[in-house]
Amino acid sequence: MSSNRNAADGRRTTTTERLEVTGVRDGHPYDGEPTGGPADGAAPGDSARHDPAPGDPPRWQDPTLPVEQRVDDLLGRLSLEEKAAQLYGVWVGGDSTGDDLAPHQHEMTSEAPEWRGMISAGLGQLTRPFGTAPIDPALGARALARMQEEIVAANRFGIPAVAHEECLTGFMTWQATVYPTPLAWGATFDPGLVERMAAQIGSSLRMVGVHQGLAPVLDVIRDARWGRTEESIAEDPYLVATIGTAYVRGLESAGIVATLKHFVGYSASRAGRNFGPVAVGARELADVLLPPFEMALRDGGAGSLMHAYTEIDGVPPAADPDLLTHLLRDRWGFTGTVVADYFGISFLQRLHSVAADLTDAAVLALTAGVDVELPAAHCYGTPLIEAVRAGTVPEALVDRAVTRVLRQKCRLGLLDPDWSPLPPAFAGTADGSAVAEGSIDLDPPASRALARQLAEESVVLLANTGTLPLRPNARIAMVGPLADSVDGMLGCYTFPSHVGSQHPELRDGVEIPTLLAALRAELPDAPIKYAAGCTVDGSADLEAETIRAAAEAAAEADLCVAVLGDRAGLFGKGTSGEGSDVAELRLPGAQPALLEAVLRTGTPVVLVLLAGRPYPLGESIDRLAAVVQGFFPGEEGGPAVARVLSGAVCPSGRLPVSVPRQPGGQPSTYLAPALGHRTEVSSVDPTPLFPFGHGLSYTEFSWPEVLVDGADVGGRPVEVPTDGEVTVSVAVRNDGDRPGTEVVQLYLHDPVAQVTRPVVRLIGYARVPLEPGQSRQVRFRVHADLSSFTGRPGHRVVEPGDLELRISASSAAHRHTVPVRLTGPERRVDRHRTLVAEVTLH
Repeated sequence: MSSNRNAADGRRTTTTERLEVTGVRDGHPYDGEPTGGPADGAAPGDSARHDPAPGDPPRWQDPTLPVEQRVDDLLGRLSLEEKAAQLYGVWVGGDSTGDDLAPHQHEMTSEAPEWRGMISAGLGQLTRPFGTAPIDPALGARALARMQEEIVAANRFGIPAVAHEECLTGFMTWQATVYPTPLAWGATFDPGLVERMAAQIGSSLRMVGVHQGLAPVLDVIRDARWGRTEESIAEDPYLVATIGTAYVRGLESAGIVATLKHFVGYSASRAGRNFGPVAVGARELADVLLPPFEMALRDGGAGSLMHAYTEIDGVPPAADPDLLTHLLRDRWGFTGTVVADYFGISFLQRLHSVAADLTDAAVLALTAGVDVELPAAHCYGTPLIEAVRAGTVPEALVDRAVTRVLRQKCRLGLLDPDWSPLPPAFAGTADGSAVAEGSIDLDPPASRALARQLAEESVVLLANTGTLPLRPNARIAMVGPLADSVDGMLGCYTFPSHVGSQHPELRDGVEIPTLLAALRAELPDAPIKYAAGCTVDGSADLEAETIRAAAEAAAEADLCVAVLGDRAGLFGKGTSGEGSDVAELRLPGAQPALLEAVLRTGTPVVLVLLAGRPYPLGESIDRLAAVVQGFFPGEEGGPAVARVLSGAVCPSGRLPVSVPRQPGGQPSTYLAPALGHRTEVSSVDPTPLFPFGHGLSYTEFSWPEVLVDGADVGGRPVEVPTDGEVTVSVAVRNDGDRPGTEVVQLYLHDPVAQVTRPVVRLIGYARVPLEPGQSRQVRFRVHADLSSFTGRPGHRVVEPGDLELRISASSAAHRHTVPVRLTGPERRVDRHRTLVAEVTLH
């Protein structure tokens, strides 16, 4: 590979052959065939050149200058066509997958433009060069580097593309570590661990030449029937915000642009239907759905944001300048890029019918504030250029978006004169051609250990009559469709589930032990008899015989471990995942019949749920010996759950979402005012079987005392100014005979307010690891800003009056109450307010 990056006009010239990422040949992943000779580097357009003196580099390539000066200089050199080219991506291979990897993918990629024509004016983004088909990491990195060289050679100024990938449960590519799904992150209540995971994911992405990750999902769960519940962190905005912000910090620390999604309201659709209309008021939007994005931008430093597919009160976010410009830019001060969810701009015409054609869609989105069209050019190519030339949209709006894109590329080093298409994994090589297949390890032991720790911390013990931990020599019947399957470990946005399922001839790429194999390894002296009983979503009538066989195995055992739950898949191909919504919360298929059959044997039954959403257990909870909940716990999920069952790990996970008692008990979350809970004026009781924040342990904890600002106030209200703060501390002691971790949760109760408020809402939490007999003190520094809400006039206020701080084991189990009286005038607060309760352990 060769390049001349100091030409008078700043253009980087390269000579290379392009190597396409084409996926699989003869059952093996490969990186394609050369498809052409040197790019011709034709210079399109008629921009002013602003050439510097001969021998001097252009200002835009001078890394000593401020970013804004560099970007302004380059922007002034670009033609309209070259500007537009920076505002869209190209999805190589997007039309070659067997099933849609994105909504309406095939009908919108079947006529993909020719590659050289697409890159002749430059290119904004490369879409999923690793995540579209199985490819060896080293070969994929080599192919990406060659594609980048072609892009650089083809455009006048040698501007590379930003390469983006999905990374929700790890780098979503073949052979990369598969971490637990975000609902499991929420169950850990451990932002520090999530930040470490994200940093590792970012390092893997950067190693092979990727710049941007499409994660995390910050949608607050409002209806667990929504298929993308598994991709969401929790039903509480504070937990979503703090865990999500930690992920952003980790990813950005590795030099990867984090992309927050989906902005905003996606999870609040009617009846939990994907893409369904959203009917929320401004107050719910401001106090429940927006705070995670605000924190992740302000405190996490996320560089990008993706608009949601849905609509809010009739207006799709992709066409809403109030959201994408007035709120995001003017009020929050965001300076990064807004990218379209895949085909989201085209959907303004195709699905929402707010645009007459693709040109109209382009104008609406650009005006609203969408900077980059993904995954490919449908609206921001020719339709946008024609709209500018016709005077339909001012070129200044194109310049606004291009400025944001170039600013991001500048900060990534893509505009520096010494930029190289060779990724860090190829450091020390001349051109990467000597890097052999199998030479890049994206699933090293350290990553697997991190995946194991995250999985172990995410397992929630919901109920236990003393059956767990399992006796090491017990005769065990293991039944259920997920007992000897990896499906229960993998969320929808994992490579084996999302893409690998279309390539059955390939192995998963990483080792994923099943729970059956893991438990046999964990309890070598326990005879374990296995019977599947049924499939995940099969018919009880068709599977009656296999259910009977499983019940017979249970009857002959000392205890039965029933492993039930979900199989993730896209658009109805699974029981959980994107587009796999459900009409009611009920275990899929014949699984309820299987559970009932093994319960009738009288053998103690330990239920293990490996799922993407909570399922009601009210009909069977009184007959179950124990219930263990896992949320798609990743490649190390089998060993993690097995170690909880054996007692090698003391469970410490807590529910990030309420578990309903009956299928009709939802949609509902704990975050509701008094009339959203059980009342005498309705015959429907929405009280969950297990509340948000619930989780048991194998040891016992006590919380003997509470201090306020270091003193015992004896239940008297503590006066705090509306701009002040108070420190509340609680002592926690491990009264058992084994190490364990307690999760202390701090909730706010506002008895009287100018608008209805949730009965309680989470404002702080802490994981407290303790040895037997050990005590520690947990201190929460609580600023009055944490009591703020959107008042009647429509802005956020801190209101004087009485409050209660409740130190709790869950949203329904309050151990101590501290009365607080806010004094002074009502305060209006803004984005500079305190968002987090500072926590210290002593």
